[in-house]
Amino acid sequence: MNPGKWKSNVEAHPSQSPKSASTKHTLADLRSAPVDGIRHLVLSEGLDRFPEEIFDHSETLEILDLSGNRLHSLPDSFARLSKLRIAFFSANDFETFPEILGRCPSLEMVGFKSNRIALVPEDALPERLRWLILTDNLLHALPASLGNRPRLQKLMLAGNCLESLPDLSRCGNLELARLSANRLPFLPDSLLELPRLSWLAFSGNPFCRPHHPDSRSISWSDLALEEKIGEGASGVVFRAIWHAPAGSQEVALKVFKGGVTSDGRTSDEEAATLAVGTHPHLVPILGRLEGHPDGLEGLVLELIPAEFRTLARPPSFESCTRDVYPAESRPSRQAAQNIAKGMSSLLEHIHEHGVCHGDLYAHNILVNDGGHALLGDFGAAGFLDDLPRAQAQAVIEIERRALRTLESELLG
Repeated sequence: MNPGKWKSNVEAHPSQSPKSASTKHTLADLRSAPVDGIRHLVLSEGLDRFPEEIFDHSETLEILDLSGNRLHSLPDSFARLSKLRIAFFSANDFETFPEILGRCPSLEMVGFKSNRIALVPEDALPERLRWLILTDNLLHALPASLGNRPRLQKLMLAGNCLESLPDLSRCGNLELARLSANRLPFLPDSLLELPRLSWLAFSGNPFCRPHHPDSRSISWSDLALEEKIGEGASGVVFRAIWHAPAGSQEVALKVFKGGVTSDGRTSDEEAATLAVGTHPHLVPILGRLEGHPDGLEGLVLELIPAEFRTLARPPSFESCTRDVYPAESRPSRQAAQNIAKGMSSLLEHIHEHGVCHGDLYAHNILVNDGGHALLGDFGAAGFLDDLPRAQAQAVIEIERRALRTLESELLG
């Protein structure tokens, strides 16, 4: 495996933001010499109060990132930022989703990952909402108004305490939903019937318990770590030498960080990765890590040759749910056909093993020039066996919709 090429955590910061003046500023910069025409402002320095100086750029500001501060509220004048389309407040101290955001006329994407939000008021969601991130908070419920946001495409709710969902049957544009690591007693049928839903994560709820298949254990003491070769939302990957009974070999070691990512719990990812078995289009798993000095879990995998590269970049602010394909690295027609055929075969294999991937995207696929493809990242995977048969079949159809999207991107 060459996991340094797998996606990183792009939940709050997709790979391709709109071209703008996005240099990170300081509060001192804004106070001493305001810069005219700021479109993209990043400000993180332990702020416990919203900086009024930001309003000096209300005529131009489109993207505001105040993540990593100590904010707990927004001023009633926040709606003066009439051009603001994207706002991030991750890793702050909010306990209530600010109601003023519902009065922001242009706001489409809102991120409050890793706060302490327990309440979203009924009128707090922007009318033009397209992408909502509430990962890793304390929510038990969401307002009914969420079901009246017809432009909603992406909904990130993993790592809360949700016991129910509002009626989302009118959210016909919803394409991606992350519901993992909550307290949902069942999957709503109305959600599974949405016509465009293609990427769904639901592990770590009472109706979906992880299965733990038997697997070889590889001791930490038999591994000699070399350099770090990658890091994503769920873990860190190292090149290592495994001193196996049959002889030493070079491997990749993925050590899970634990906790909740944008997709779900890392323990569920490990269980799903082991459950799908072997297939020509999966990175071969050599065993489960045991005996880590800090008690962390991990997997030992084959090291993939350097000729493999990531098929695409994760979605951008603009594309929302669609990967970004660099023109210079698009596969040939024959390679694209090989990739599509391989992923179709693999998806059928995964489903036969009672697993859904939940994140069948080009940015999770490694390919070589000939179009041999390897799918990775089971962070959004879930188990089908505990679902009612009709729901399991509906989830499989949702995955096939993701496959058709991938095929259209490759061959369209």
